Amino acid sequence: MNPVVQSLFDRKSVRAYTDREISEQDIRTILSAAAQAPTPGNQQLYTILRITDPDLKHRLSISCDNQPFIEKGKLVLVFCADCLKWYNAYKAGGCTPRDPDVGDLMLAVCDANIAAQNAVTAAESLGIGSCYIGDIMENIETQQDILGLPRYVFPTAMLVFGYPTEQQKAREKPARFDLKYIVQENAYHELDDAELREMFAVRSGSRSFEDWIQAFCDRKYNSDFSREMSRSVRKVMESFCD
Repeated sequence: MNPVVQSLFDRKSVRAYTDREISEQDIRTILSAAAQAPTPGNQQLYTILRITDPDLKHRLSISCDNQPFIEKGKLVLVFCADCLKWYNAYKAGGCTPRDPDVGDLMLAVCDANIAAQNAVTAAESLGIGSCYIGDIMENIETQQDILGLPRYVFPTAMLVFGYPTEQQKAREKPARFDLKYIVQENAYHELDDAELREMFAVRSGSRSFEDWIQAFCDRKYNSDFSREMSRSVRKVMESFCD
């Protein structure tokens, strides 16, 4: 297995970091790699916010589900789906652009997340760990205030980087589902109950499928933070339709 593919298999979320700082050269490499990501029409429909202010890191650690490790990160990046930059460019060039719509938002979200994953892969190659923070999509009014986000700009992902501690290096990566449940050929096949039970066996372990899935549903899918994320995303999407 070549080193790039091996790093994709080895990479896991890192939430505890050593005191070692990330050099400006490596930070530039990570950011440059992000900017090299595939992008529709070479538009790069994103803006990357590098958070260096300790107070902003602290506020984000609170607004993103009270996760203290965020402010301890050696590099914090917020990837924003940005439908404003090109819209303003069209107007500056004398065009008569339509207002950005939800399709533009979805395209920009994909664009920003592809760039984010490039940053993750580049960091991993440098021995630098990372963790995605999806909670940046919650409490949208607060995030907009902290980051000064105007209409048509949405924080789709936050990444926290740092050199992993020995404990983090030793931590086992959670098992992924078998490819037969992820890859389908030509058309979508809805998994039946038996297939789902077999699929989740890698996660449930010695617990029954019913016990494991109920606990996960309560902790994640039916949680207050999941409902809040849906509210925030819905509000942003509605702002594109006003």
